[in-house]
Amino acid sequence: MFVELLQLSPVQILLCIVIIFAAYMVKGLSGFGAGLVAIPFLVLILPLKFIVPVFSLLSYTGTILQSLQLRKQVVWGDLLPLIPFSLAGISIAIWLLVNNETRLLVMGLGIFVLAYSIYSLLAIHTVPGSRRSPILAGSCGGLVGALFGTGGPFYVAYLKMRKLDKGAFRATIAMVFLIDGGTRVFAYASTGL
Repeated sequence: MFVELLQLSPVQILLCIVIIFAAYMVKGLSGFGAGLVAIPFLVLILPLKFIVPVFSLLSYTGTILQSLQLRKQVVWGDLLPLIPFSLAGISIAIWLLVNNETRLLVMGLGIFVLAYSIYSLLAIHTVPGSRRSPILAGSCGGLVGALFGTGGPFYVAYLKMRKLDKGAFRATIAMVFLIDGGTRVFAYASTGL
């Protein structure tokens, strides 16, 4: 019944499964990045306003387990400053999703993916983050995360600047995704997305 509503062919369903599998392989290897891999490809098959909330819900279940397992290693001093700015970014993104045409949102996704690809190719050295870094990282992470399901790079860049060890980094990013993802899922549900 659900598949009939989307009117997907068997080939499209298989392609979605392959894309999601590949995205979670990346997440399994790195601890993040499933949305960054999956959303740009899935949006070629499914509507953006559908796939971002559904993929967020799918990702959130794994995030809950991971963040609970790693909670003792979370660096709260680096996490807490992100939260208010992340919530502000999520609020703006939800408003944009509800009040804008899909065509404009997909164009924005394309621009973001292109800009992030160029940034990834550049050899930019990370510098220690200032206490102002959470403003940009949190607001952009929340905005891009709720709008396109790919806010992780902003959070990752911020935590890399904070020079956390591997265990603390993994635990803190998992907790960021738990808080960010829970807020996004609640916002999507409350707005009917």
